[in-house]
Amino acid sequence: MEFQSLHKFYYILFLSILFLSSFLAQAKVTFKYCDQKGNYAVKVSGIEISPNPVVSGEPANFKISASSGKAISGGEVVIGVSYIGVTVHTERIDLCQEVTCPVSNGNFLISHTQTLPSITPPVSFSLSKYSLVEY
Repeated sequence: MEFQSLHKFYYILFLSILFLSSFLAQAKVTFKYCDQKGNYAVKVSGIEISPNPVVSGEPANFKISASSGKAISGGEVVIGVSYIGVTVHTERIDLCQEVTCPVSNGNFLISHTQTLPSITPPVSFSLSKYSLVEY
């Protein structure tokens, strides 16, 4: 009977770890604006990186939830990833390659996949910079 109880305990522990790891893999990341006092036309409401932690040399998916009070005809998105305060990756992407332009006013989602360099440490990241420059 002890064996069955121990077996149930390990089964519950395994399911808990599996559930927790899948929850953490989709966890939202912290972000901040480059200029804390700036009046940005695009407001970011959330950023998700999956998998989190990223895997060196493997694709990482970036989902940026944002909104704007006016239509956006084009622009450039600058994404900077830092680890312990050190920038490990910076990328500039054309907004219209990630979403259909023009972007209507209101909420929108930028979804981007990037393979981070193989020297990227396998830890959780924070997005240190995010900006959208309109054309």
